[in-house]
Amino acid sequence: MEIKEAIKISEDSYFEKDIIDAVRNTNLKHIAIIMDGNRRWAKERMLPSMMGHKRGVDALKKTTRACSDFGVKYLTLYAFSTENWNRKKEEVDFLMDLLATTLKNELKELNENNVKMNYIGNLTQLNKNLQNILAESTEITKNNTGVVLTVAINYGARDEIVNAVKNIVKDGIKEDDVNPDLISRYLYTKNIPDPDLLIRTSGEKRISNYLLWQIAYSELYITDIYWPEFDKNALAGAIIEFASRQRRWGK
Repeated sequence: MEIKEAIKISEDSYFEKDIIDAVRNTNLKHIAIIMDGNRRWAKERMLPSMMGHKRGVDALKKTTRACSDFGVKYLTLYAFSTENWNRKKEEVDFLMDLLATTLKNELKELNENNVKMNYIGNLTQLNKNLQNILAESTEITKNNTGVVLTVAINYGARDEIVNAVKNIVKDGIKEDDVNPDLISRYLYTKNIPDPDLLIRTSGEKRISNYLLWQIAYSELYITDIYWPEFDKNALAGAIIEFASRQRRWGK
């Protein structure tokens, strides 16, 4: 029986045990998500775009809890790209304040839920208040053993690779010693495995300069669901789809 048939759906909810078994059987460790559609969700409801971003925070919390429930160890979320600075200053300022406020307000609960916080990107360009909040949350949760929640802020994959190359040159690495494993150790993500599954919400079919090196063999899952509406059932659907695929790793 195929996995889509084996996993029953009742009242739009998936049986958690079946999802947990699917995660375990496929060895799914790491899910990365491009959280897209906040502004379109708000526009369709004739709301300010800021309301979409606020609802996106709720989706983030639901998804983190769902990963914990399903046994997914690593969750990496694209919160703010290097290109997002080109948006209107009002929206950029709002997003920075929202990130800071959310992390500050949710830190206690995240810590109680055994979540380990991690951040990737050029964090030195962020305002000092946000940098301090990131550092505090990293320090407080560093010994937690649950979901490793990595938030990509001021992140761009091309910049990450350029930065890695510069540091390899700076460290005087010999040409013959440069290989994929070495480059991986110079990336922001050096302490976490590559994503098994990359999810993009809102139906857009592009990578948007996200984890270009790391997703070389990740499975891609595109959903039309806007990020503010993404929840536990939506994540379960992505996992079911992932479990139905055969990963060949180029072989």
